[in-house]
Amino acid sequence: MRVQAGTVNEGTTMRYAADYAVGQVARIAGVSVRALHHYDEIGLVSPGRRTAAGYRRYTEADLQRLQHVLFYRELGFALEEITAILDDPATDTLTHLRRQHELLTRRIGRLQVMAAAVEHAMEANILNISLTPQERFEIFGDFVPEDHDEEARRRWGHTDAWRQSRARTAAMTKADWTHFTEEAAQTVRDFAEAYLAGLPADGQRAMELAEHHRAHITRWCYDCSYDIHRGLGDMYVADPRFAAVYEAAATGLTAYIRDAIHANADRAGHSA
Repeated sequence: MRVQAGTVNEGTTMRYAADYAVGQVARIAGVSVRALHHYDEIGLVSPGRRTAAGYRRYTEADLQRLQHVLFYRELGFALEEITAILDDPATDTLTHLRRQHELLTRRIGRLQVMAAAVEHAMEANILNISLTPQERFEIFGDFVPEDHDEEARRRWGHTDAWRQSRARTAAMTKADWTHFTEEAAQTVRDFAEAYLAGLPADGQRAMELAEHHRAHITRWCYDCSYDIHRGLGDMYVADPRFAAVYEAAATGLTAYIRDAIHANADRAGHSA
């Protein structure tokens, strides 16, 4: 959803002048004039005022309703469902916001699991997967591991880790993949909990999590030495695609994980 400053994506309350023309509302909310006309025609969002010439003018209350519509549309609700929800006399603005927050939180949780799968797909070069189409969708959703085939071959195709990961992942069942992705997501959550609690990256808990992360890669993908693990930590920070996985859980988490990985390698006697 494309919006401008002062709209819902910035977590602020939308404030406007007394009324707005349809073109202005379209630009502010990031929707087309045609969509606004359609919303008016079906009674979803109708302008509260008309000029003497019959032009639509949207009030602050109209824009607040449009804000809710765009939220629910982003969450996948059909227009008919949104109309029924918004027209329920027992539901006020705060109730809508609470419901939307709950739905968004659920989506974030699902996206974090998918993001962890994406990370490990790139990391372990998951390319030869023996799953049915339905099983692949249940585990990976819209993510297609083969989309990273060329990059993975270019970066790691000459290594033993590449060959090892292909052999292991090819033999994994649906249950294996489910366990793999759930374990990866839990590791991210554990790192975030330690980080947000203020535990030092070179402390006992953070290093334990780093070792768990290294063991997870070794168990499922390829033999991850401390030196390889150190390189992965550096890559997480350097590559924005990897960083995005951890930053979605907590801002600054990527560097924290890298530092924990380095500290764990140092503890094991594998200094850079």
